[in-house]
Amino acid sequence: MMDNQFFEQIFWGNTVKQYCIFVIIILLGLFFKRLVSRLFSQALFKIFKKFAEEVKGETFVALLLKPIESFITFCTIYLAINTLSHPLDIVLGHRTKAKLPVTIGDCLDKIFLFLIILSVFWIILRIVDFIAFVLKHKASITNNRADDQLVPFLKELTKTLICFLGFFVLLGFVFEINVLTLITGLGIGGIAIALAAKESLENLIGSFTIFLDKPFTVGDVVKVDGIEGTIEKVGFRSTWLISPDKTTIVIPNRAMIDGVLENVTLRNYRRVSFFIGIVYETNPDDIKAILKAIEEYLSANKNTKDGYAAFDNFGDSALNIQVVYLVVNMEHSKFVKVKEEINFKLMEIVQEYRSDFAYPTQRSISDPLPQKNEE
Repeated sequence: MMDNQFFEQIFWGNTVKQYCIFVIIILLGLFFKRLVSRLFSQALFKIFKKFAEEVKGETFVALLLKPIESFITFCTIYLAINTLSHPLDIVLGHRTKAKLPVTIGDCLDKIFLFLIILSVFWIILRIVDFIAFVLKHKASITNNRADDQLVPFLKELTKTLICFLGFFVLLGFVFEINVLTLITGLGIGGIAIALAAKESLENLIGSFTIFLDKPFTVGDVVKVDGIEGTIEKVGFRSTWLISPDKTTIVIPNRAMIDGVLENVTLRNYRRVSFFIGIVYETNPDDIKAILKAIEEYLSANKNTKDGYAAFDNFGDSALNIQVVYLVVNMEHSKFVKVKEEINFKLMEIVQEYRSDFAYPTQRSISDPLPQKNEE
């Protein structure tokens, strides 16, 4: 009887001691996690200090604060739980192969290993975000706009590869799956997946083609199969455009390289061609003078090049004059103003040489009926 009481006292004494240690570790971890994560972030920033001289350290700390706090929290709870011997030793079941007992402790080990690995890869992804942020800042300083397009693409590519790596690490360490055997066993299944993801792969290849061929860069104004917009971003699957009315247009990369693409930004001039109709009462000498005056004006205008005017054809109710000129490439609002100025000048020239603009008219001519000869 005395022996039973003695062992019960020892058991309960050890249990209370374990729970006290459990509570102390939890409280210390939760209390100091913010301070430790900040200090660890600042220490880690020293590695990137030379690389990111233009960027403040607070940006790096702000990115890593939450993932490091999560890592510390999971590690703290895991350490605290492992100080307990009960109820971690309760058997839940048996493994099929080894027929070993599966306890609550084994399940908690897997759960926290999963969370800890997840938080580690979260930290790595945030570091990639910071490196991309620094590279984007440096790219914005240079005149080469290809850098602005390349940085977001490389950021997405790197993060995707890290996510794939994290997935296989979780399969290997947490679920104890032989990753090499899994990859080797994909075989025919991998081909089937590739066929199912054919369009996605074509769009991915299209993104690499865009970066190698460089038909456009971020900020260029392009037309693709009649759709016009400013390039905002080139991603894995699609390219984002901003239309003139500020609408976001998403076009698959395959369509960007297979379709008819016109880079408006790369052209030096915009061609303008139209007809004006003058009245039929205008005599030939005045028409020649009008044509000469238009060509002299277009030649003297600093915003136009290779301008000419020609008497093109006889219309139903007007003598049609074709006017053609090139406008130096500029913003759309300025381009419209240049056309407006030229149009007003054309009106002045036509009226100056005793003519006017024609409009659709109908003229009725009544002739007297022929009279019969009287016999």
